[in-house]
Amino acid sequence: MKRATILDELATAAVKRAQDLRSSTDLGTLYQEALLFEKRDFSGALLAPGLAVISEIKRASPSAGFIRDADPAEWGARYESEGANCLSVLTEPERFEGSLDDLDAARNNTTLPVLRKDFTVDEAQILETGTRADAVLLLAALFDAAALARHVSLAVEIGLTPLVEIHDEEEANLALESGAQVLGVNNRDLRDFTVDLGTFERLAPKLAGATLVAESGVKSPEDARRLRDAGADAVLVGEAAMRDPGLVARLGSLQ
Repeated sequence: MKRATILDELATAAVKRAQDLRSSTDLGTLYQEALLFEKRDFSGALLAPGLAVISEIKRASPSAGFIRDADPAEWGARYESEGANCLSVLTEPERFEGSLDDLDAARNNTTLPVLRKDFTVDEAQILETGTRADAVLLLAALFDAAALARHVSLAVEIGLTPLVEIHDEEEANLALESGAQVLGVNNRDLRDFTVDLGTFERLAPKLAGATLVAESGVKSPEDARRLRDAGADAVLVGEAAMRDPGLVARLGSLQ
């Protein structure tokens, strides 16, 4: 029997949260609220001149363990002042110590478009995201082709930007078939947490026409420049920015 990976465990926990959401919420009402919630232009912000920066707020991760305590409102404002183009906020509660309250606090204290970063596995979670964020993360690894296309379509329908994350060629094909316009290439393998910037360099040529976000492993302007030269429109910086917020300004100065 194949040993469960961290990603499997995170997905299983997400399914349970989705079931709880469905049992406690009227989805029709949630859909209407999501339609009415005014979104900020996440995908447009990624096409700013130079290299766009998505700065992430997270207290912990399975790969890094505890990173630091963080007031999301304060960190959102800090990242905005450092020149970030967008925010990413972890809402996964168990391994990342995040919450929807973190998402609300960060978005309410900035003017930046905000990505809800979680392990979304159910359309109810897309609707929930649509009532308080501007973009939703969808991991191609968690879906088959039909389900991914359905989740992308629902996100677009309620005004969210779906950011579809991939890690290999099979997932790249799924993402392209889904109709997603914004694709994230995660340089970290979520099965064993190894990081290789070459992942983006290998996959980017296959993703022509999409807005490309390079995720994970960016620790310096040199890393960001390498990814920009490989075709990245934006980089997402998480742990490195949480440890050194000044990194965001240094990345933002790249032209």
